[in-house]
Amino acid sequence: MILEMKVPSPGESITEVEIAEWLVADGDYVEKDQAIAEVDSDKATLELPAEASGIITLKAEEGDAVEVGAIVCLIDTSAAKPEGESSAPVKEEKKEETPKKEALKSVVENKTYATGTASPAAKKILDEKGMDASSISGTGKDGRITKEDAVKAMPSMGTPTGGSRGSSHSKMSMLRRKVAERLVEAKNTTAMLTTFNEVDMSPIFELRKQYKEDFKVKHGVGLGFMSFFTLAVVRALKMYPAVNSMIDGKEMLSYDFVDVSIAVSGPKGLMVPVIRNAENLSFRGVEAEVKRLAIRARDGQITVDEMTGGTFTISNGGVFGSMLSTPIINPPQSGILGMHNIVERPVAINGEVVIRPIMYVALSYDHRIIDGKESVGFLVAVKEALENPTELLMNNDVKKALEM
Repeated sequence: MILEMKVPSPGESITEVEIAEWLVADGDYVEKDQAIAEVDSDKATLELPAEASGIITLKAEEGDAVEVGAIVCLIDTSAAKPEGESSAPVKEEKKEETPKKEALKSVVENKTYATGTASPAAKKILDEKGMDASSISGTGKDGRITKEDAVKAMPSMGTPTGGSRGSSHSKMSMLRRKVAERLVEAKNTTAMLTTFNEVDMSPIFELRKQYKEDFKVKHGVGLGFMSFFTLAVVRALKMYPAVNSMIDGKEMLSYDFVDVSIAVSGPKGLMVPVIRNAENLSFRGVEAEVKRLAIRARDGQITVDEMTGGTFTISNGGVFGSMLSTPIINPPQSGILGMHNIVERPVAINGEVVIRPIMYVALSYDHRIIDGKESVGFLVAVKEALENPTELLMNNDVKKALEM
């Protein structure tokens, strides 16, 4: 029996996917539920499992855009499994055909220039330029290269180093192309503005130093910065609900919940999974969810549903060493908070200069729906919560907040 495998729908509104990579080769024996391909949609990269065991015949090439419901392969379910064959065949790497060296050598050897040689003066000039006499034509007798020829000669490659100047083209994945489109859309369709502030991270450093080991032992996750920032954002959004709103036609759509999108770097590019109802989560809850989503994004297991929605985004460029940036809004959201690296800087406190770990933070927002007063107030509220987490985020009971 021949089974026709069709492209399943990865999610609502997705009409086609791209074959990112076949994990098996044409004619391989596959087991039921074995991953046979990775497919890219405009939101995520997903694995395509075999629907039955048998010999597979591929009907699409890597890089092909295939409509949802189209046939991508056939599986002969009546075929017996070859003896001694592994149940998870490894796809053989395609060997690119290259031109034969002899053919290239012949082309080079057959390409000739002037038959003359360079005069001693001309040769000296060419040596200084790093040029070979065979690369130019001489105007002297019998094609001899004169001093004037050498002076006028220009290096054909623009540099005398002889270094590699190759280039290559590679197709952008559907996910990468969609991210690019959304970034351009955000720049072109929103009145985006960015406001900045700085945060003294000393209080959070002290709390983590005191409790992070016990926190990890008890909960199995680390006490990182993301839980502090997420809960600080939740608090600030309650104070400034316009930042937790979106434009819907001619209306403003506001939410009474906080779904925080967190920008993470995955193997296929930028992904933005969502922490649902962050307003109901504790420090442990946020850290556990951040870890779960980051692992799934890293392993390419994140689903479309896990990246759909979100009312506000937090992006941490600091993990890559960024000092300051202007993050781009994740449409249709109206705001995004950018975290950056933490650097010891001299600051004035009570009339004295002291060294403190400082992070610059940035809020990009859609000025069509968020006024300057609200945007600045929101970022100041985030700063206040991060600089006084014991009172504003933990209700003066650290152990209870951390469930110790």
